[in-house]
Formats: sequence, C-alpha cells, structure tokens
Amino acid sequence: MTPSFWQIAIVLILVVLLFGRGKISAMMGDVAKGIKSFKKGMQEDDAVDNVATRDAIDDKAVQKDEAAKG
Repeated sequence: MTPSFWQIAIVLILVVLLFGRGKISAMMGDVAKGIKSFKKGMQEDDAVDNVATRDAIDDKAVQKDEAAKG
C-alpha cells in the first residue's frame, strides 16, 4: 500500500506546523554539513590508506634489495 498524494501533503503540512520553516531549514543545513564532513572524512581515510599502502610497498622493495645484497 503506497501513500497517496493527499496523505503525503497532510504529513508535510503537519511537519511544517510542528517545526516551522526556520527549524526545518536549520535541520537541512545541519544534514548538509554532516554529509560534507562525512565525505571529507572518507577522503582523508583514503589518503591515509594510500600512504600506508605505498609505505608497505616501499618496505617490501627495501627488504628485497637487502636480501639480494646479503
């Protein structure tokens, strides 16, 4: 059973009446800030993972060079 247009409209009207347009705008702004922060954190995690992977590869190369010399 899907909600009809009128059911959705009534719910939206009730939300606006309960919270007011100002609070809804503020909540949406907070949600947007949270999404941006999440994306920034994911990018930082990827950068840290890339550095760690690069360091691990470099360490393996150094070990191979030392084994070849030794």
